[in-house]
Formats: sequence, C-alpha cells, structure tokens
Amino acid sequence: MTYRNEDAMSETEFDLGDTGEQADAASDGDAGATASPNDGADSPNDDNGDPSGFEAALADLRRRLRRTAEVLRGSRIDVRPYRPSDGTLSTFEPPADEAVIDQYWVNAPYAYVVITYDEAASKHCYYAVEPDLDDFERDILERVREDIRDPLLYNTETGSSAETTLRRTLRTVLEQYGIEVEMATFHTLLYYLLRDFRGYGRIDPLMQDPHIEDISCDGYDLPIFAYHDDYTDIETNVSFGEEQLDQFVVRLAQRSGRHISVGDPVVGTTLPDGSRAELALGEEVTPHGSAFTIRMYADDPFTPVDLVEFGTFSVEQMAYLWLCIEHNKSLIFAGGTASGKTTSMNAVSMFIPPRSKVLSIEDTRELSLHHDNWLSSVTRNRMHEGSDIDMYDLLRSALRHRPEFIIVGEVRGEEAVTLFQAMNTGHTTFSTMHADSIETVINRLENEPINVPRAMVQSLDLLCVQTLTRSKGERVRRSRAIGEIGGIDQRTGELDYSRAFSWDAETDTFEQRNSSLLEEIQSERGWTRAELRREVRRRERFIWSLVELGIDDYRQFTALVNEYYADADRVMDRLESEVDAEIPTERDERDGLSVGVENEPHVESGSAEEPQTGDDSGVESPVGDDSHRSDGTGDETAR
Repeated sequence: MTYRNEDAMSETEFDLGDTGEQADAASDGDAGATASPNDGADSPNDDNGDPSGFEAALADLRRRLRRTAEVLRGSRIDVRPYRPSDGTLSTFEPPADEAVIDQYWVNAPYAYVVITYDEAASKHCYYAVEPDLDDFERDILERVREDIRDPLLYNTETGSSAETTLRRTLRTVLEQYGIEVEMATFHTLLYYLLRDFRGYGRIDPLMQDPHIEDISCDGYDLPIFAYHDDYTDIETNVSFGEEQLDQFVVRLAQRSGRHISVGDPVVGTTLPDGSRAELALGEEVTPHGSAFTIRMYADDPFTPVDLVEFGTFSVEQMAYLWLCIEHNKSLIFAGGTASGKTTSMNAVSMFIPPRSKVLSIEDTRELSLHHDNWLSSVTRNRMHEGSDIDMYDLLRSALRHRPEFIIVGEVRGEEAVTLFQAMNTGHTTFSTMHADSIETVINRLENEPINVPRAMVQSLDLLCVQTLTRSKGERVRRSRAIGEIGGIDQRTGELDYSRAFSWDAETDTFEQRNSSLLEEIQSERGWTRAELRREVRRRERFIWSLVELGIDDYRQFTALVNEYYADADRVMDRLESEVDAEIPTERDERDGLSVGVENEPHVESGSAEEPQTGDDSGVESPVGDDSHRSDGTGDETAR
C-alpha cells in the first residue's frame, strides 16, 4: 500500500508501512529510561508510604543531591528534532473486522490518520492515531502541564517561536525535576503540550487533516463525525466526556474572543485559524449535552481554475461570469448547506478589476480576497454597554465608503432591502442565500421575512444555483443553473427570467443557451457580434491555459487576471506559448476549444465578418450553437 504524506511541516517522508514494529522498537524501555535508580521510589509522583522521620529526611536529601548533580553536569536530555530513523511514536492495531484502506500523516512524526472499512457494517471508520503514553509519561505530563500552565496561557507567541519556547520550557522543567527521559518520551510530552495549549486538544489531528471539511460533535460520549472529501461523512475514534466537552466548548469560545454560558448557550464564531464554529453549551438547547460544528477554513482559497477542475463550473461558465463581473452585473449564489455558495462567490470575486473599491460584510469571516483595495467588515454582538452591530448597520455604513463592489456573506433579513437599494443606486453586489432553485430565490426575496419589492428585485442581474449531489457514484458540487433576471412582464406582473446555463445530471454536462446579458454587454461596449465572441473565446482560452498549466494559486491567478486587464494580448501570447511548450501537439481539442493557436476559433484572422447565427433576436452561445454542451467531469473537494 502506498501511503500519503500530507504534512507540509515535514521535510522528510515517514514510512507508515511498518508502524507497529517501528513503534515497538522506538518505545522499548521508555518507562524505565528515567533517572530513577531506586525502582521508582524517588520519582516525584511516588508517595513513599509513611517512613520514619530519619528515612524521610534521607530520601529527601537523596533527591536533592540527584537534582543538584543533574544541574551541575548539564542536561543529558536529547531534544534534537525527531527523525524517521528514530521510529514512530505511536502504534495502531485495527479491529479484527476492519481492513485498513488508507493511511497518511497529518502532523508528522506525531499524529497520523488510518481509514478502515467494516464490510459487515458497510461503513468507513476514521482513526486519529497519536503518540502512545505509558503510565509514567502520563503522570509526568499531568505534572508538567500544571507547572507550566500559567506561563503558556499568557505567552502570546505563535507558530515556530511558540514551539521553541515550549521545547525550552519543557526541558528546563524536566531538569528541575531531576528526571532524564528518552528522546521519544520528550517528544511525546512536547506533542501533547503543544496540542493542548496551542492546538485544538483532542480534535487537533482532525483540524490538521487537509481532507476534512466539517467536524461535528453531537453530545457527551458520542463519537465525533467528520466530512472527508474522499469518504464523505465518517465516524471517528474521538469523543468527549461530559466535563471535558463543556470545558472544550468554553475554550473554543474564549479562543475566538466570544463568551458562552448557560444564560447565553449558543454562539456562532470564527476560530483563530479562520474556521467557522457553531457552539452550544450544556443541555439547555441540546439535550445530549454540549455540541459544536466546525466548518474548516482553507488557508488558500479556491480559484476559478479549481472550480473548473472539480467540474463545478465549465470553462464557458467562468468566462461568461468574468465578462459579467467586469461589466458590473450583480450576482447571487444560491444553494443548500455545503453546496459551495461562498466558495464560488469568493472565487469569482477574483475577476473584480484591480484597484476597484471592494467592501465585504459577513457574520463570520469566510471571504479571502487577494485585492489591494478591499475593506472587510464583520458583525459584532453587544459588549457591555454597547449595542449589536448587525449586517444592516454595516451595510448602511458601507454605502458611505463609496464602494464599487459590495460582497455580503448571506442575505436573510432586513439587510436584503438595503442591499437591493444599493443595486438600484448603481453598486455591484454579490451575495449568497439558501434556496434550491431560481424560483425559490425569487419567492424568498419577495416574501417574509425579506420582503424585497418586486420592482427592486429586477435590479439583480444573475442567479447561480448550486447543488451538492451525486454523479457517477461520487458526491460532487455542480452549478445547477445560471439564470438571468429580466424585467416585469407587463401582462402577468410576474418577474421574467431565463437560463443561460443548465446542468444535465444524466450526462454531467452543462448546456449553454442564448444570453440577453451578453447582448447587453455587446451594446454597452459597441462591439459587433464577432467582437463579442472573440472576447468570450479569448477568456475561455485564458482559463483553459491556466488549467493546463496547473496555475491554481490564488495570488498567481489574481496577478494574471490583473495583467489581462492591463494587456490581454501580451498575457495570452505568453500563456499560449507556455501551453505549447507543455503540450507536444499543436492543438488540444477539448469541447471544441482550440488552445495555443494563433487564430480565434470560428473567426478567421483579420476577418471582420460576423458569423452566421441562428437567432437574430439575441446573442447566441458564444462558443457554438444553442445545444452546445461542455463536460463537467472532475473530482470535487471544494468547501
């Protein structure tokens, strides 16, 4: 079996293939490796019974002399970095009725994950494997934890500096105890101290796992469930007792700067790493006890290139959205929970022209834009004598900042009216909402509790509906439909809309239709039909080039988009040259799209003649006829 090393911190690979044997070799004699020659009698954790006064004084003197000798000769504790040749610090033996199917590091060389499959129960199981602790190490850990708790809690260092400080502190404390431990024991103690004081305690391996999207705890003594991008919902071997869970939930709230109590038992917040957490304390609102759900935060946000590779959108859809965003069309992403609404909104926001004033408003911070002129704002609950600052307040304030683009995390109340007022006054706005179809979005906007007047709803230009579904046996995210909002039908009084794109679940492809918005953009720019097609095609080639070259870093992607705005021909020449160098063939035919050739598709070089169209009433599909389909295949991992 080939195992994956997912730990970015590790400069060398650790082989997990012989975990048990290596661990046995590394841990032999750990418990007896201390400087306790009297068979444990002088250990700081031993009681020594009730000896006579002379014997007690003699034992105390012996301990003092030993510690003094250790200090005088210097520490012999080996604190060098742990190497693969030192063996693993943990062992794992799967249950007899489960087969190991996957195994990878999440925090090498300390913690790794084992995925098993129980054929009888038809389910996968997730095991977070951490360093083994024997009784001696457990006792030492508890004593060290108590002795260094206060200094660590008030230490504001982060990252490698915090680990260095803790490593030095641990070594000093062990020297003061007069205890000499094996290197494996030292690193085991260091791991648990870092995990508990700087990490997320028992769930730290899950928080370190890049394959986990959500972590959910439903109550006391219940297994924690995680959403894994390969195995979907999966039960883990991590759980909390009653007191432990209560303390953990309170700690999560405190680490994010929030207060939670029996009187105020429900809190939504953002953790220090950017992950979104929903917390419930005690049995007031959750009968099974305290509970929490953590939506993981991606350090590097997904780009349009990622969404194309996942199959969530097609290249044609991305080029279409790019052109609409550049021309200030307002957009709402709708869908169910975990359908990827915010991820998609964040990704297409990378198409915003450089230097444009962007202002975002969120309940909990999720957006991450690589944009110089971006002001981010977050709601705030009442503090002491102050008052709540909600999305409505922030939105009203935002209009005074003279933004060109306003991004609202989610509309669900009175702030929606202000948002649509901003649309009607010329501000381009992006937002998300929970709805499963274009019709549902319109109904929610026009009815309680949002109540946006129909005349104002028509200022919205685009609706993109996403879904989390299954295709070809895999759970995937797809853009179900992209709709264009028209005006109000004078005969029926209803709001008109049309679909520019729709997803065919049977074939997992996207069907493209005529677009009135592209016709509107053509009119605004004074383009001919051929010029419009040429521009759409060029943007498609731009995105495909990045897909072919594997350029999905959000910083690099944004820089190339900005370069496109400055000089499209120059950046296209460079990208297509790089694609030609990567791909040996002159043409890469994919969905009828030409990559790396000089002539524009369907428009001969130097020709100003407009191609024949099948419908003069509007602009037909910019890459073909109305029945054009683009394949939406690809594995999906976007959060």
